[in-house]
Amino acid sequence: MEVEHVIPPESQDPARAAAEPESHPDLGALHPLLECLLFVAPEPVTARQVAEVLDVDEETAQAALEHFRRGYTSGGGLQVIRVAGGYQLRTRPEFASAVASFLRPTAQKLSRQALETLAIVAYEQPITQPEIDALRGVNSDGVIKTLAERDLIREAGRKDAPGRPILYRTTDYFLKHFGLADLSELPKLEESLGAAIPEKRDVSI
Repeated sequence: MEVEHVIPPESQDPARAAAEPESHPDLGALHPLLECLLFVAPEPVTARQVAEVLDVDEETAQAALEHFRRGYTSGGGLQVIRVAGGYQLRTRPEFASAVASFLRPTAQKLSRQALETLAIVAYEQPITQPEIDALRGVNSDGVIKTLAERDLIREAGRKDAPGRPILYRTTDYFLKHFGLADLSELPKLEESLGAAIPEKRDVSI
């Protein structure tokens, strides 16, 4: 009977052993890398994406992601969740109120001049800057720029008049900002301004 001589693991060729990749990598060792990927990713990270980065099969990548999710219990303010077919790093729900308050943009009040100009555009639209200037009695360049930057008014073509001045209208954001379904819900001038806007004059440039 022939006896098969088995080479003990410790006597195998070290170079050959080093060249053979591990079929089951240490999943815990991948946690820092997965944390980085989820931190910088704008969308949920999928097993396929991780497999491509780590050069492993999707089954291993999926196991690594799930192992990371289950083990991510540092007691901090973040958590790993499964969402939309992938994994994402998110803040914990108990801190949602504070995070939302922090991210909420600081409300910037409009100046009296900006409110006056916005009211003129809202009630007289479409209207040109020369017409606005005539109603206010002052130049409105800066105010119109501010209102446009705040997305409260927009350009709406040009008037068929000498110089073809730009026409301005309010935006959808204007309606949302002031809680209006449409322009028909604008309050009466007497209610909003205390006095009527002067009659609009046809001003050409």
